[in-house]
Parts: sequence; C-alpha cells; structure tokens
Amino acid sequence: MKGTGTAARRLESYVEGAWRQGEGDGKPVLNAATGDIHALIGTEGLDFKAALEWGRATGGPALRSMTIHERALMLKAIGLQLMEQKEDFYRENFATGATRKDGWIDIEGGIGTLLTFASKARRELPNTKVLSEGAVEPLSRDNSFSAQHILTPLRGVAVHINAFNFPVWGMLEKIAPTLIAGMPCVVKPASQTAYLTELVVRRILDLGILPDGALQIVTGSAGDLLDHVIEQDVVTFTGSASTGQKLKSSPAILQHSVRFTMEADSLNASILGEDAAPGTEEFDLFVREVQREMTVKAGQKCTAIRRVIVPEAHENALLEALSKRLASTTVGLPDDDNARMGALVSLKDRDDVRSKVTLLANESEIVSGSLDSVDLVSGEAEKGAFMAPVLLRCEKPMSAEAVHAVEAFGPVATVMAYRDGEEAVALAQKGRGSLVSSLFTNDGTVAREIVIGLAAYHGRVLIGNRRSAKSSTGHGSPLAPLVHGGPGRAGGGEEMGGMRGVKHFMQRTAVQGTPELLSAVTGQWLEGAPARSDLHPFRKSLAELKVGDQIVTEAREVTREDVEHFAEFTGDTFYAHMDSDAAKANPFFDDRVAHGYLIASFAAGLFVDPAPGPVLANYGVDNLRFLTPVYFGDSLKVRLTCKEINPRENADHGEVRWDCQVTNQKDEVVAQYDVLTMVAKTWPLAA
Repeated sequence: MKGTGTAARRLESYVEGAWRQGEGDGKPVLNAATGDIHALIGTEGLDFKAALEWGRATGGPALRSMTIHERALMLKAIGLQLMEQKEDFYRENFATGATRKDGWIDIEGGIGTLLTFASKARRELPNTKVLSEGAVEPLSRDNSFSAQHILTPLRGVAVHINAFNFPVWGMLEKIAPTLIAGMPCVVKPASQTAYLTELVVRRILDLGILPDGALQIVTGSAGDLLDHVIEQDVVTFTGSASTGQKLKSSPAILQHSVRFTMEADSLNASILGEDAAPGTEEFDLFVREVQREMTVKAGQKCTAIRRVIVPEAHENALLEALSKRLASTTVGLPDDDNARMGALVSLKDRDDVRSKVTLLANESEIVSGSLDSVDLVSGEAEKGAFMAPVLLRCEKPMSAEAVHAVEAFGPVATVMAYRDGEEAVALAQKGRGSLVSSLFTNDGTVAREIVIGLAAYHGRVLIGNRRSAKSSTGHGSPLAPLVHGGPGRAGGGEEMGGMRGVKHFMQRTAVQGTPELLSAVTGQWLEGAPARSDLHPFRKSLAELKVGDQIVTEAREVTREDVEHFAEFTGDTFYAHMDSDAAKANPFFDDRVAHGYLIASFAAGLFVDPAPGPVLANYGVDNLRFLTPVYFGDSLKVRLTCKEINPRENADHGEVRWDCQVTNQKDEVVAQYDVLTMVAKTWPLAA
C-alpha cells in the first residue's frame, strides 16, 4: 500500500486553546489494510474539566455574539477551504481501510453536509441571535398580555462522541448544527480512525476562522470528561447501544439532566415488494442496492442493509442473483483501483464480525462467502482486516431471534422470506427500531401498506423504483435536510433534519408579557406593540427603517363593476362572484362577494408607493387568509406595519416582512397576511 514505511504520527488533542499531547508515548493505532503502526494516541494527564470550562467561558460568548447568518457564513468559508484540501484527507483515509469511493461519502459527503447546513441556515432562519418559534399566543382579551416562544443557544458545550466508521462526516454533521446554534463543541472521535478526524480539525483551526473555544478535540480516551458536564451541556453519542447506555447513565448526566442524543445499533431492513418479480426493473435495483450496501466501507455503516426481506415466490431468484453479484466483488488494498471493497477498520473489528456471523449461523445458513478465506487482488490476508462478503439465509425468520437482535457490523446480511405485506412489516418491526428501511416496489398499494407499517419503527424510509433509479440517493445515504436517527434500538435520537438539528442545541422558552416588551425581546413587531407613522415606510432604506414603522391608508370602495371586470380580466367566474342566487344559497355568503385576490390586489394598490425607492422587489406572501366576506359597497383600507427586518450578510439588501391587515368600514378584518420584500440597505444605491 502506498505511503507505508513512514513514521507513526503522535496524535494530539486541542484543548484550552493549544495542541497538547497526553503523557507517555501513546498507544499504537494500526493501518487497517497493512497492519503497520499508523499513529500513536493517548490523552493521559489532560485536564478535561478545564477544557469544558474554557469552551463555556471563551467559545460560548464568542459564538453568541454573532448572528445566525454570521455563524453560517463562517461554516461556509471553512467548508470551501476544506474542499480544496480534500486530497490530503483522501490519502489519510486509506489507512482506515476505506477505498477512495468509500472515502468520498465520508470526506466530500461530510464537507457537503457542512455547506448544506450553512446554506439552509441563511435561507431558512433569520439573521438574528434569538429565534421566535410559532405564532404569538394571545393571553388577554384586550391584547395587553401575550406570549411568544423563543429559542436561544444553550450556555454550555456540546460533547460529540463519534464512531470509527465516518471520522469526517460523523464530526461535521454534528458540529455544523451545533455551531450554527451558537454552541461550542468538544469532539471525541473513536480511537481507531482518530488520525483522520484530528487532521481535519487541524486544518479547520489553522484557517483561523472559528473564534477561540468554538472547537476542541480529544484524541484518545475520554477519561473523566463526562464527569464534568453540567445542565447547560449537551452530549451526543454514535456507537454501540451497550456503550451508549453506559454513557447515558453517567452520574453527571443523570444528576444534571444533560441532553443526551444517541445513535446506536440498527438492524436495517430492505424489502422487495411482491410486485417486483425477477425481470422487473425493481428486482434488479434491489439486488444492486443490497450488494452495494453490504460492501461500501466493508459494510461498516450504521445504515447498511442487515436484513433482506423478500417474497417467498422470489427468494430463490434473489439468492442466486445476489450471490452472483457478491462473488464478483473484488477485495484488496483500499488504494488499489482494482479493489471494489477494502478492509474493515481493524483486525479486532473483523474478528468481532466473524463471531457475530457464527451466532447468526446457529439459525441461518451461509449461502455466499466464507469466514475462513478471502480472495484478494492485493494485500496480505494475515495482516489486513480483510473479509469476504457473507450472505446468509434464515428459513424461519418469524421464530428466529439472532437475525433480529445480533448486528454483524461488516459485509454481512441475512435473507428472509415473507408471505404477505403484513408479515414483511412484522419482520422489519422485529428489529425493534432502526435508522432506515427501504422498499423496492412500483405499486402504490404495496407502498402505502408497507411504508405506513414501517414508519413508527424507523427514522427514515426510502422507496425505490424505476422512476427514481437515476436520482435516488439510495438506502444508506443520510442527508443533511432529513432526520438521521431512529426509535428504540437505534437510540431514540435524531440528528441533522435541517434546521431541526440546530434547535436541539437551543433552549425553547415561553416568554409572557406585553406586546411592547415581547417585541423588544424578539426584535419583531407584535400586534399591540407601539407603531410609528411618519414617512411612508417604503421610502426608508434598511438604515432608516425600524420595526413598527407603519402606514394606514385611505379607504377604497369595492363596486360591482370592479368585481365583474376582475372576473372577466382573470377568467375567475366562480359563481359566488357572479350569481346572486347561487351565492345566497352558499352557507358562507349573504350575496355576491369580491374575489379574495381582488382584495389583495386592491390592498397593494392602497399601500404601495409607486416611485423608485429602497423597496427593490416583492418576493412573496405568507399566511394569507380571507376572514370576512367583502360585498359590493364595502370600503377597504390597509394597515401595513414593518414586522421583521432581516439584513443579509455580504449583500446590499435584506428581507423585510410586513404585517398587512385589510379591514372594512366596520373595522372587521377581511384579510390578513405577511408581505415579503427586498429592501436596499442604503438609498440611493451605490453606483
């Protein structure tokens, strides 16, 4: 393997603002494919209590002083720089046993996740330090007492304890939402592959983009780290359920009710629909997907397919087709272009997989592959953690136990047959909660029955068929916008999920008070808060505009001619606008009514200032509701109030949300909605 023979690197931890070695020479970490010593690791003598305190005292305030968009742009800059250095990470990746293709998922997939979070945060969240959540809750009839839920960053440190199989992605997918939320991180990678995580963290810190204390790393034993967590901290864990349970029951975590998120064992299933007979595109897609999920990263993926659930009528054909594909999978050194599958992460892990297969074989038979030998295109079987893909078949899966309880974390899967859709769901449910399941079908009835049956037991369900074959991301690919996690055995936690993941590192608080004071807290105008009416707000740039700036327009009468002209012009001749008798027969109307969109159009005509100015564009309307019918002769006026100002970083404009309330001559609200505009930061615009 390329790069062997070099001196082992002594890994360091970055804590309390400096790179520090643990005491002693460190324990050896081996190259998974060659067996050579690749790195030395150890944390003995490091002060983890001080590291947590430094993160809270230094990193937390620095992050909280920034807006969400500033933190997101910081991550964007880091992600772009990391992508330019990816070849260094690929070279280090080979020591983990992963091929370059496997490394792409971890390295570029991880950096891509970081960039996705940065983009979504700027697109979906306001450029503020405090998030409002949900609508205002009125608590009094006179609108003098209300409540608003807000989200603010927790004042502690997020401790991320990660698994060995994704040393880059596993870290980046956790620190991205944490840092966007405004919370500092301590990363604890698994020792087997910590050298790759440490390299990436070095490169991140070398950029000088993160504030001091925002990111620390512990390479080696966690020691007494969890003994010093407090109520404002968060702990996340990815790994085995047994280890996770021990960590979750740590005295400090229990005493302080520390938030703990776990992603643990998962006996993920993939189901072949009854309609997907041999010869169909779905059958072929299913075979390819199972083979891929068994062999990518040598099957050491938390989302890999472990249980292959197929109709009884198609079982033999599936076994034949899948065994043929697995037999063609070449195994060898990860940097060998001829190798389709590399090594497991360590000899210890390979031995553990073999022992688990032995347990599975007590109630199943091996139909493809061997525990005793592996044909290699390169490498030495006695030195590297190589293993042939192993496929088993369980004859009586409904009464079996091991196949639904024992996870061989390697290139191993078990085929089991079902009689009908109900039994297929029951077999999947025997996994007692999984990260992901998939179904391959082209039949909507099959999809409905099985997906609804699977949903309560899975964090994610993928449906594969011929229409999505080219665009599908596949069974085993967690995506930044989607929840990654699962119930029950899978740990019961959730990661990513887009901005849902950010909120996990924030505290939700219900704030009660007068609208004026709530507005001061949230930075948003609320009904009942003071308003200012001077210059038309559309004449104000962001430098001049304030939340609460308002205009109340003159009234405009709605006539029969207006309604009929609008109907003819738009083609909207719905009977309630055109036929008096039919409108009166409608339980909602007393007579012919004006179009809702005519009301919104008239409202715009009343509040818009037509001359060129700082309002650059109208880009949408949110929460539009028509609340009271408008009849011929009614008079409408508009109250338009600046509700929220959201300046964009690195741009000459920002978004402004306006509260638009349309009332009739009786002061009844006939329409209510938010108008969204782009407004220049200064006016006139710079040349």
